[in-house]
Amino acid sequence: KLNIAADTIQHGVEGLTYLLTESSKLMISEVDFQDSIHVLGFSDELNALLLQLYLDNRKEIRSVLSELAPELPSYHSLEWRLDVQLASRSLRQQIKPAVTIKLHLNENEDQTAQVLQTDPSTLLHLIQQLEQALGEMKTNHCRRIVRNMK
Repeated sequence: KLNIAADTIQHGVEGLTYLLTESSKLMISEVDFQDSIHVLGFSDELNALLLQLYLDNRKEIRSVLSELAPELPSYHSLEWRLDVQLASRSLRQQIKPAVTIKLHLNENEDQTAQVLQTDPSTLLHLIQQLEQALGEMKTNHCRRIVRNMK
C-alpha cells in the first residue's frame, strides 16, 4: 500500500523500537529525548509526535521490559569447611588440603544449595581473578558501559 520496500519498513520499526526501549530503560528527560531525535533530521512535527509517543508509553515499556528480564538466583548464605588429609595407609606423611563450600541461593522464592570443592591454590587464584574484575569495574570505560546497559 505504501509502495515502500518491506526491508525499509522493517528497519524503520526496529529503529523506532530501539529508540523507545533504550530511552525508557534510561528514563531520559524530555529535553534529552528531543536532543536525541533532533539529530535524526526529522521535521519538528514528527519530533513532537515521537516525544509524545515516548512520554505516553515509557512507563508501560519499562514494565514490559522488567517482566521480560530473566530471574537470576541471588545470594542467601555461604558455609565453608577446610579438610586436611594428613596421612593414609600408603603414605604416612602427606598434606592434602581441600576447601568445601556450600552456597545457598534464592531462586524464584525457593532456596537451592550448590556444593563446591577445591584446593586452596585454586581458591586463591579465583579470589585474585575476582578482585581484578572488581578493580576493572572501577575504570571509566566499564562505568560508561554499565551506565549504558541500565
